[in-house]
Amino acid sequence: MSNLIKSASLQLRELIIDALGKLVAEGSAPAELIPDFTVEIPADKSHGDFAANTAMVCARTFKMPPRKIAELICSKIDLNGSVFERAEIAGPGFMNFFLSKKWFADVIENVMSENEKYGRTDYGKGRRVLVEFVSANPTGPMHIGNARGGAIGDCLASVLDWAGYHAEREFYVNDAGNQIEKFGKSLSLRYMQLCSVKGQQLIYEYRYDTEKLCTEIYALSGEGQDFEMPEDVYLGTDIIEHAANYYKENIFALENLSEEERRKALVDYALPINIAGLERDLKKYRIVYDNWFKESTVHEKNQTKEVVDKLLESGNAYEQDGAIWFKATDYGMDKDFVLRRTNGLYTYIVPDIAYHYDKLVTRNFDKAVNVLGADHHGYVPRLKAALTALGVDASKLDVVLMQMVRLVRNGETVKLSKRSGKAITLVTLLDEIPIDAARFYFNLREANSQFEFDLDLAVEKSSQNPVFYVQYAHARICSLLANLESEGIEIPENADFTLLNNPREIELIRHIASLPNEIELAAKQYDPAKLTKYAVDLAALFHRFYDGCSVKNAESSQVMNARILLCIAVRQVLKNVLAILKIEQPEKM
Repeated sequence: MSNLIKSASLQLRELIIDALGKLVAEGSAPAELIPDFTVEIPADKSHGDFAANTAMVCARTFKMPPRKIAELICSKIDLNGSVFERAEIAGPGFMNFFLSKKWFADVIENVMSENEKYGRTDYGKGRRVLVEFVSANPTGPMHIGNARGGAIGDCLASVLDWAGYHAEREFYVNDAGNQIEKFGKSLSLRYMQLCSVKGQQLIYEYRYDTEKLCTEIYALSGEGQDFEMPEDVYLGTDIIEHAANYYKENIFALENLSEEERRKALVDYALPINIAGLERDLKKYRIVYDNWFKESTVHEKNQTKEVVDKLLESGNAYEQDGAIWFKATDYGMDKDFVLRRTNGLYTYIVPDIAYHYDKLVTRNFDKAVNVLGADHHGYVPRLKAALTALGVDASKLDVVLMQMVRLVRNGETVKLSKRSGKAITLVTLLDEIPIDAARFYFNLREANSQFEFDLDLAVEKSSQNPVFYVQYAHARICSLLANLESEGIEIPENADFTLLNNPREIELIRHIASLPNEIELAAKQYDPAKLTKYAVDLAALFHRFYDGCSVKNAESSQVMNARILLCIAVRQVLKNVLAILKIEQPEKM
C-alpha cells in the first residue's frame, strides 16, 4: 500500500533538515532548536508541487531575513536521488519544490500494480472501531434522516476500513423503554377498534384490501370521530396494518385479555416484523450490519443496574428524595441529572450508558463512533461524563452529529409523498430515485452541514448530476478501450509514463496520487463527503484531459500507449472510490 504524496512530503522534510544540519556544521546557521515548519501542497500549482515555510519560521531563531535563510537552505539541499527535480524561492522566503517526471510515472505504476487495493493505507493500524448508525426506532418506518444517516454511517465504515482500521457496523435496536410502551398502547387501541361494530363493518367491507382498510380507519381517527386516538400514541397507518393483520389471523383472541397481556402479545407479534423490515430495507440500501444489538439485552443482563451501582459505589451518584442522581456537576455540567426515578424506573440515558460501557469495556473496541441527529448535541456530554465517571476513556467515543435534509422538487420543499400523502420514508425515496444517487447525494456534504436534496437533479442524466457525471467518466473510459480494441489497437502492458507532460495529464496524475491522503483525511475527520468531492474532481480532470489530449491520435504510439494506461489507471481509481461508497460502476451509459 503506497502513499507517494506522504512519502514525498516526509522525504522533503528530511532533505530540508539535512540541509539545515550542513549549515549549522559550517557555521552559517546557529546551533539552535529548529522551529516546527510546514510542508504542504500549494493551492496554486505554479508555486510547485510542495512548499515549505522553513525559512519564514526560522527567521527569529537565525536572526536573519527569511529569503537569506531560504537561499542558504537551497544552496545545501541535495535533490539527487530524491523524487524532486528542482527548488525555487518565492516572495520573502517561501521555498517551492517540483517533483520529477519519474514520480508522476511511479503514481501510474502504483495504481496498475495495486489495482483494487489502490488507496488503502495502514493509518488505522488494525485498531477496532465500532460504527453505530441509523438505529431507527423499530416502532415505525425509517425517515429521510435515517436515509442520510445510513449513507453517511455505511460509507464512513468503509472509509475506516480502507484507512487500515478493523471497522464493524452496528444497529442498536431500541426494543425496550417508553417507545415500546407507546407502541404497545397504540397497537392495543387499534386492535380494540377493529373489534368494535364499526371496525367489523370496515373489515368486512375491505377484507381483500388491507391498504384501503387502513386508509379508511385513519380517516376516521380525528377528534370526535369513530376511532379518535389520544395524543400519546403512534398514529401511522403502519400501526393499523399490524393490528388488522393480527386480527385477521387471530380474530378476537385478545379482546378479553388484560391490557398488559394484550399489549405484550401485539408487541411480540409486530416488533419482529418491524425489525425484519428495517433489515430488509437497509439491505436494499446496500447496508449490511455486522451486529444488531438489542437494548433489551442490556436490561436482561442487569447491565443498567450494574452501571448505576458502580456510580453509587464510586461516589459519582447519590440518592435524593427516592431518586438516584448522577453528579454531572463534578464533570463540568450545569446540573446533575436523574439516573433512576422515584418509581424505580431508569431514565432513557442509563441503558445508553450501559450500552456504551459494553462497547468500550466489555467488547473492548478501541473506538466507538456514533452517527446521530443534531438534536443529540446535549445528550453527548452527559453520556461522556457518565463514562468518565465509570473509569472509561471518554475520548474513545466520537459522535458525528448530522443535520436534517430538506427534500426539494421543482424548487419547492417536499413534505409529502406524491403517492400516499404520507411523509417520505427511506423506502418511498428509493422508489423515486436510484440507490446510487441516494448514497452519493447524502454524502455530498459534511454531516454537520444543512443539506438540500434535489429530487429532480438526482434522476437527471446530465453533467449537472454529480453521480451521473462520475459514473459517466468510468463508462467513457470503458467505451474508449472497447473502441480501441475493436479497431485492432492492442492495450499495452506497460509504457513510458515520463512522456506524459501535458499540464492536463500532470494534474490528473497528481489527483490520482492524492487518493490515499484523502482516505486518511476522511477517516481522521469522519467525513466520507471528501470522497464524493474527490470523485467529482477526478471525473472533471479526466474529462478535461480526454477532451484536450487525444488518445487514439496521440503524437506518437509511445504517447498513445502511455495515455491508454493512464485512462486505465483513472478507471481503476474511479472504481475504487465508487466501491467505497457502494455505488455501481457502469461500463455503458
